[in-house]
Amino acid sequence: MASIPYHVLRPLGLSTLVFSLLLILGSVPWAAAQSPVEDWPQFHGPRRDNISKETGLLKKWPEEGPRLLWKTDGIGHGWATVSIADGRIYTAGDIDDRTVVTALDLDGKTIWQQANGSAYDGQFPGGRGTPTVDGGRVYHLSGIGNLGCFDAKTGSPVWSVDVLERFGGRNIQWGLAESVAVDGQKVICCPGGEDIGIAALDKNAGETVWTCRGIGDKPAYTSGILVDYGGLRQFVTTMSASAVGVDAETGRLLWRYERDAPYDVNVATPVYRDGHVAISTTWGRGTTLLKLNVDGRNCSVEPVWHAAEFDIEHGGFLLADGHLYGLADGNHKRRHWACVDWRTGEITYDSTGPGKKSAAPSYADGMLYLLGDDRTVALVPARPEKFEVVSQFELPRGPEGPTWAHPVICGGRLYLRHSDWLYVYEISRGK
Repeated sequence: MASIPYHVLRPLGLSTLVFSLLLILGSVPWAAAQSPVEDWPQFHGPRRDNISKETGLLKKWPEEGPRLLWKTDGIGHGWATVSIADGRIYTAGDIDDRTVVTALDLDGKTIWQQANGSAYDGQFPGGRGTPTVDGGRVYHLSGIGNLGCFDAKTGSPVWSVDVLERFGGRNIQWGLAESVAVDGQKVICCPGGEDIGIAALDKNAGETVWTCRGIGDKPAYTSGILVDYGGLRQFVTTMSASAVGVDAETGRLLWRYERDAPYDVNVATPVYRDGHVAISTTWGRGTTLLKLNVDGRNCSVEPVWHAAEFDIEHGGFLLADGHLYGLADGNHKRRHWACVDWRTGEITYDSTGPGKKSAAPSYADGMLYLLGDDRTVALVPARPEKFEVVSQFELPRGPEGPTWAHPVICGGRLYLRHSDWLYVYEISRGK
C-alpha cells in the first residue's frame, strides 16, 4: 500500500477501494436489532469497564465458531481494538511509516483513512491506542505522542499536538499505548514528564486547559477512567510507578499510591465500583483494592485488600456481578485465569485456559468473551465457582504475531482484530 502523507485525507470511493479481499459471508441489517444498540465509542466501551449491556446473545457456539459476517484487511498493523459510534467502526494501525486512523462502515467497507504522524518504530512496532469518538470527532494518540483530532464523517484533520513535546513528556520502552479519555470539553492524556504528568486539552482546538504536576513518573501503558464519587469527579490512572487520582476539573493531584512496575509495565485499566478502585500490575505485583476517602474537594486512598497472585498485564481485567476476572501473569512463570471476590480479595478459582502469554476478556449477557494471544477465542460463563469453556475456536491463520487487541461486543456482533485484519462474527440469538 502506498505511503499516506501527513494530514492528507485519503478518500476511498467505490471505484478506488483497495480492500479486494473483503468477504461478505452474511448480512445483518443494523436496524434489525431487537433493542436499541449501545455504541462502543472508546476503548473498553462507553463506561470504560469492558461490559456490554447487550442481551439475547448466544450461550454456545457451533464447533467452528459463530457465523463470520465479514472480514477485511488494510487497517494497518497493530493492536488497537475498535470503537463503534453512529454506524461506523474506527480503529488505528501502522501502514508503511505512518500511524493511520481508519473508518469503516458496518459492512467493513473503508470510508476514510487518515495519517496521524509517523509510526512508532521501536520494539513490537504497530498501532497501539484505540480511537475515542465524541461529538462528531475522533481522537487518537500515536505511539510517539501525536494526539490528533479528526472529523468523524470525513477524516479531515481538525488539530494535532505532539504531547511529549508540549508537556516535556517521556516516551516509554514499548511506545505510548494510551487511549485518551474525553471528559466534557476536554481530552485527557498522560505525557508523563518530570514536571507535567497529566494534561487536559480543549477537545475543539487542542489548546491546553490544565496540567497536573507533582507526579514525577513516566507514562504507563494504561488508559485511565473517569470516576464520580462523593461529589468529586476524578481522572484515575496508573503511571510507571504509581496509581493516581486527579481532579478532572482543575488537574490538581488528589492522591498518589505507590505502585512500582518493572519496565514501567502498568497496563491494566483501573476498575471502579462504589467508591473503590482496583489497580493491577504484572510481574507478581498483584491487584490492590483502594478505598476513596472524599472530603469536599480533597481525596485520599487506603488499601482494602491485596491479591498478589492476581497480577494482570495487557489483557486487562473486568468486574462482573461482584467478581473480577482476568488472566493473571503469575510473575511470568505460571499464567492462569482467575476470579477474585471484589469485597474480600479472595481468589475463587485458578485455571488454565486460552492464551499462551496473554489474553483479554470482555463481558456481555452473563458470559466472558476471551481472546488469547494465540488466536484462540473462547466463551466462558462468568461464574465465580469455576472456569468452564463452553465454546472455542481459532481465528484464521493470518499475519505473524500475537492477537493482543481486546474483543468488542456491539450490536449483536463480536469484533476481533489480528494485526492488519478485522473479523466480525454474528453472536445474537435468532439471527
